[in-house]
Amino acid sequence: MPELIPRADPARDAVVSTALRATSRLDADRGRVLILGGTAEARALARALVEAGLSVVSSLAGRVRDPALPAGEVRVGGFGGVDGLAAWLRDHDVAAVVDATHPFASTMTAHAVDACVATGVPLVVLRRPGWPPEPGWVWADSLPEAAALLPSLGNRVFLTTGRTSLAAFAELDLEFLIRCVDPPAGPMPRQARVLLDRGPFTVDGERELMREYGVDVLVTKDSGGPLTSAKLAAARAEGVPVLVVRRPALPAGVDAVATVEAALEWLRAG
Repeated sequence: MPELIPRADPARDAVVSTALRATSRLDADRGRVLILGGTAEARALARALVEAGLSVVSSLAGRVRDPALPAGEVRVGGFGGVDGLAAWLRDHDVAAVVDATHPFASTMTAHAVDACVATGVPLVVLRRPGWPPEPGWVWADSLPEAAALLPSLGNRVFLTTGRTSLAAFAELDLEFLIRCVDPPAGPMPRQARVLLDRGPFTVDGERELMREYGVDVLVTKDSGGPLTSAKLAAARAEGVPVLVVRRPALPAGVDAVATVEAALEWLRAG
C-alpha cells in the first residue's frame, strides 16, 4: 500500500492552502462538482447535490466488480495521474472537487491535491472519523509492520484489510480467514480461506463467524464508519485481540471535513 509522506515545506503548504480555497464553490450555473470515490459518504453527498439541482460527476476507481452506484453522472477508471486529472478538470468545467475516497487511498488524494493546485479548482477532503480506540488494541503504522507484529498475537487470523493488501501477509505461516468484496488476486497467504461478503455486518454474525473459524486475532485498517464496525464489538465480546493499521496522513494545507453535512457547508461557503 503506497503511503503518503506529509510535505514538510511550509512555503508549499501555504501555496496549497491558498490555491485550494481560491474560488467560490458553487451554484447551479457555475460548473459541476467532481466527487472522487465510491464510499457511503460519497454516495450520500452525490444524492444531496443532485436533489439540490446541481451537476455532479462521481468518479469510481473501478476496483470493485459490482459497486453501489451514486446519483448523478458516474465515470469509472483512473484519470492518468496528476496531469490527466488536471486536464479532466479543465475540460469538464469543474467548479469544485470533493475527495471522498477511502481513508487509505492516499495516492488518489495526493493526485487530487496536485491537480487542484495546478488548475485552481477548490478541493475538500471528506473523511469519516476513525474508530474510537479501545484499550488493548495494537497499532501498526503500515501493512508490513502489521505483518511483523501478527505472529506474536495469534495463529488464526481474521484479515479484513482488503484484497489489495494480501501480499504483505503472504509469507506468514499462519491460518487466515480473509474477507473481501471481490476475489483476491496476486500473492496471498498459503493457508487461507476467502470469504466474499459486503457489509453492513452484525455483531452476532461476526461473533458466530469468529467462533466457527476459531479466530484468535483480528486485523483491520482504521477505516471508520458503521458498515464494518461490528467486528470490533464482536472481537471485544469474544476476547479476540485487535491489530489496527493507522491511516496515512493527509497532505498539509488541505481542507478536510468529517461529515457529508460539513462538506455541503464547505461547498456553500464560497
